[in-house]
Amino acid sequence: MRTKLRVLLVMVLILTLVLPGCRGRQGAEKTHELPKIPDKISRGQGKEPELVVYEVESGQRKKMKLEDYVAGVVAGEMENNWPVEALAAQAILARTYVLEFVQDKGASKFGNAHISTDFEEAQAWNPGKINDRIKKAVEMTRGEVISYKGNFVKAWFHSHAGGLTATAKEGLNYKEEEPPYIAVVKSPDENAGPEGKRVWKAVFSKDELRRLLREKLGQDTGEINEVSVVERGPSGRATKIKIGNAVVHAADLRTALDPMRMRSTLLTSLRIEQDKVVMEGKGFGHGVGMSQWGARVLAERGKSPEDIIKYYFKGVEIVKLWD
Repeated sequence: MRTKLRVLLVMVLILTLVLPGCRGRQGAEKTHELPKIPDKISRGQGKEPELVVYEVESGQRKKMKLEDYVAGVVAGEMENNWPVEALAAQAILARTYVLEFVQDKGASKFGNAHISTDFEEAQAWNPGKINDRIKKAVEMTRGEVISYKGNFVKAWFHSHAGGLTATAKEGLNYKEEEPPYIAVVKSPDENAGPEGKRVWKAVFSKDELRRLLREKLGQDTGEINEVSVVERGPSGRATKIKIGNAVVHAADLRTALDPMRMRSTLLTSLRIEQDKVVMEGKGFGHGVGMSQWGARVLAERGKSPEDIIKYYFKGVEIVKLWD
């Protein structure tokens, strides 16, 4: 009898010590610090925010639920016949992007609006392409955003990484400290996607280059008898490029020359051919954050939207801000 009593007392003691610890861990998981919805658009805890969006196509400011805005962005940024998991990863990014945008910038450059549909200011927008697949992707991630230590991340994405993503400083000439959640990641898109995104080629006349660098970057190249990559970043992307007498950051050069022509800074060749400058490279976009083509490949491999996000953004959490 005494033996049974001692065993019972030991079991009670173990349960007393262990169970509170388990409850504590569960509680910690549920009480992660959540990013705060900016006061300008907050609609109270657990409630879906509403946005005022300046629609450049119509010139009108429209009030809409944030999830409706997200659906239009996903339709503008990705093909609507892609795997739902890839579309859903894009939805998480789009949702995070707009909240961080308002938190960081306060409002759209167009005034009296939180954000616009101008893709140069924010994100692409094409509500006409919303279909059932996009609706499902938005609904299955409703309220989900990317958080790093209780703050919204910079939700960067691009079309095609060319096999390797970039740091923010090399891909975007980002002036602030490198975000800790951005890293060079091997992207499974190297052999995916069409020519023009997977690989590309652009040809510029010397006169055109001289004019664009002078007008856009305030740089005088002089006679262009030499072009070369002076420096590369951690992913192998060009960071400094010499054009004649001028040395410029490759990300700034890409913007000046038109990102639809100089499609990335992951250059494989830079040369002069008579009166032309020829560039060749891999990938499409700045290379920072999530590769959309990489997301498609990962989705086809059975990865979840959250898996895809955490593949490209390191040490982050996916948290739900509203139901």
